[in-house]
Amino acid sequence: MSIHLTTQKIIKEWTDYNNHMNLSYYILVFDMSAEVFLSKFKMGEHSAKTTKRSTMVIETHTTYNNEVKEGDEVNVFLSHFDHDKKRLHYKLEMYDKVKNALSATTEVLSLYIDLNIRKVSDFENEKIKIMDEFIDKHKDKFKSENLHFSNKLKNN
Repeated sequence: MSIHLTTQKIIKEWTDYNNHMNLSYYILVFDMSAEVFLSKFKMGEHSAKTTKRSTMVIETHTTYNNEVKEGDEVNVFLSHFDHDKKRLHYKLEMYDKVKNALSATTEVLSLYIDLNIRKVSDFENEKIKIMDEFIDKHKDKFKSENLHFSNKLKNN
C-alpha cells in the first residue's frame, strides 16, 4: 500500500455544472497533499518563505478515473517518489474513501528552485539525505508501473 498523505472532503465550491468536482480542484487537492512530503523534505511553504528554496512543477500527467462529488471524502496517497540532483518525480493517487475506488492520479515532475534568483538549483546535501532515507524506508510501498517521467531523471 502507498503512503497516506491526506483526507479531503469535497466542498460545493469545488463542483461544477456537471455536479462533480471540477478538474482544477483535483489538482488543488493533489497539491495540498504534496505539501505533506515537501514539508518533510524542507521544500514546502515554510522553506519557500524562510530559505527562499522551493519546488516548481514543470510537467504533469493526470488521469480522471471515477467521479468525485460534493460531500465525498477522498484519501490521497503517495504511490511513487524519486529524485535526482535537482528534480523531484512523484505520483499521487486519489481514492474515494467509502468505495476505496481510484478516482484520479497525477504524476509530477518538478524542479528545485532558488527563489532569490528564480533559477534551478541543486538540492543541498541535507535534503538529498532526507529524501534518500525516505525512499529507503518506503521503497516497498512504491509502484513503478505506468510512470511517464522516470526517464527524465538524470544520474548525477
